[in-house]
Amino acid sequence: MRLVLLGPPGGGKGTQSRVLAGEIGVPHIATGDLFRAEIAAESELGKLADAYISHGNLVPDDVVNLMVRERLGKPDCSGFVLDGYPRTVPQAESLEGALNQYGRPLQGAIEIDVPDDAIVERAVGRQICPVCDAIYHLTAKPPRRLGICDDCGSVLIVRDDDQPSTVRRRLQIYHRITEPVLEFYRVRHLLHTINGVGKPDDVGKRLRATIGEL
Repeated sequence: MRLVLLGPPGGGKGTQSRVLAGEIGVPHIATGDLFRAEIAAESELGKLADAYISHGNLVPDDVVNLMVRERLGKPDCSGFVLDGYPRTVPQAESLEGALNQYGRPLQGAIEIDVPDDAIVERAVGRQICPVCDAIYHLTAKPPRRLGICDDCGSVLIVRDDDQPSTVRRRLQIYHRITEPVLEFYRVRHLLHTINGVGKPDDVGKRLRATIGEL
């Protein structure tokens, strides 16, 4: 299964894509993970990405595309779940070209649709593991021990960009830059939309139902 999960920042695609990839036995691919791996390996792409990240700048599309293309070309990527990539139409075009080159066309792009107000509400109480990137919420998905990651035992943190004002700015960027990607996949008859409001398990059931229809 070759899928892209799309949706607003904080909409749950990270949580759902990790679980889904594990269930169907394919790699979970997120650009943040790729950046960290390449930077840790001190590769040329990693050094290039770090030059932007360390100064608080977005990594340009061409660098992101090269990282993703390289990852998708590996033998274990006959199937995959892409988490939050592509974020722009040029990235979507690059992905389409890479998958055509590898003979592994995309089978679906699934949008997890969540209203802006619900995203802001979710941000209040969210905690992140800085080591394994597990995501928790004080009311919706609390850790078994307060402030401690269930998976690796690290101390959880609250990100600066989970402040309500910051979340709304990120949503404005999403509507302007990433929403056109939805149309890119809609015209290719690849886009499917699910309701992302509710408990993670309920959203997961909707996601699996949609995948079952692909």
